Amino acid sequence: MTVAELLLALADVDDRGLYFEDDFVSWRDHVTLSRQRVDVLGPLLDPSRPPHVGVLLENVPEFSYLFGAAALGGFVLVGLNTTRRGQALAADVERSDCQVILVSDATEHLYAADSGVRVINIDRPEWAELLADAPSDDSASAAAPDDLLMLIFTSGTTGDPKAVRCNQRKFADPGMMLAERFSIGPEDVAYIAMPMFHSNALIAGWSIAVAGGASIALRRRFSARGFADDVHRYGITFANYVGTPMRYILATEPHPDDASSPLRIMYGNEASAADRTAFAERFGCRVVDGFGSTESGVAITRTPDTPDDALGPLREPNAIVDPDTGTPVPPGTVGEIVNASGPGLFSGYYNDPEATEDRLRGGIYHTGDLGWVDDAGYIHFAGRTGDWLRVDGENLGTQPIEHILLRHPRIHHAAVFGIPVEIGDEIVAALVADDLTAEALTDFLATQPDLGPKQWPHRVLLLDTLPQTATFKTVKTTLRPQASSPTWTLTNHHYT
Repeated sequence: MTVAELLLALADVDDRGLYFEDDFVSWRDHVTLSRQRVDVLGPLLDPSRPPHVGVLLENVPEFSYLFGAAALGGFVLVGLNTTRRGQALAADVERSDCQVILVSDATEHLYAADSGVRVINIDRPEWAELLADAPSDDSASAAAPDDLLMLIFTSGTTGDPKAVRCNQRKFADPGMMLAERFSIGPEDVAYIAMPMFHSNALIAGWSIAVAGGASIALRRRFSARGFADDVHRYGITFANYVGTPMRYILATEPHPDDASSPLRIMYGNEASAADRTAFAERFGCRVVDGFGSTESGVAITRTPDTPDDALGPLREPNAIVDPDTGTPVPPGTVGEIVNASGPGLFSGYYNDPEATEDRLRGGIYHTGDLGWVDDAGYIHFAGRTGDWLRVDGENLGTQPIEHILLRHPRIHHAAVFGIPVEIGDEIVAALVADDLTAEALTDFLATQPDLGPKQWPHRVLLLDTLPQTATFKTVKTTLRPQASSPTWTLTNHHYT
């Protein structure tokens, strides 16, 4: 199955479509607008070069039309991160071989490189004129499931972003599977507020809605304060997230009718168990937290009996292995989550054979994520391999420590990382907290039954905010220099 087939199945639908602010576009018109963009962009692309079109846009309807156009027309969309600037953004454009870049008045200033790449502003007359001159053509290229559809850059929390090759199957297959799993149908409205240049919005939002024949309510950019209003305004029944958006929503003033909202499914990944529980109670919905990445090399499916703090059962071909030896580790031991059978849906990184080879070294797919298995066979996330901590000869993950810290009612955000010392690492915790004292933190950690003595942070930083990517992932590399001047240090299990 392809995205083109899923979209064309809605070509005669007038009563469902795309909501954006005060506007509505039916799926019938959406398909027409996508076809129009195929006709506009085709003549602008040099057939001797990769047909790559960069999109540097917020979540606006044009992004959705262009994604549909790429699916129908056979060119490749390149999602450019709107939080990137200057040389970093220019490097992304060059690495992905963009021939054309589409921007808006809100994003045009982000890309100022003199690279010879044609830049078109969708809010200016040039774009309107190109659309007006486009021929009317209802045809579509014969797309195949393995045809390259989009290049999506990784978040870049542990290094330079890499452009992941995403074919039609990568969107269509999970879209159909999840639409069936969550019973998404014509009566549903899916909310997309996560950035569309990232895989979460398109795979866990847009594709699910299209596969289910539902409508989409598109938000220009995520707003915690606007979430509840949008749910009621558009009748939203399904929403997706990545990272910490639920925590921001929970920090807003509750609405009297939150629990009676139409929202029934909140789906995403990397939320804490406490946030999932609180969100489900407040909005009267089901929160499903899964495991995934842009590469899609490993699939872990949460079952009804999966514990709140686990990802799901460990099932073949997935395994937890020692990163150094590649051998499976026993229950309770932190290791790397891998797909022992091969790449899964991972099709490689564009223009980066070395990174692709490293990801698939030894014939297995390496997620770069840490986890451990409990005695009942459920996988628990423990952070990234870059977050690996070595304390007194023991390997530790950062996320279990972060989740324990977030139990404290005054701690709103926590990031744990390691600083190399003479032997192993010292644990550093960067916290955003209200009126937290050293004594209160000491007393709290001393009462946590699942916090081992080696998991206590050696240094604590109290900060106003934590640096984050556009997909709400903490950028720990920018925090490390601050660890040399901690707010508190640990001495004999007391913070001073």
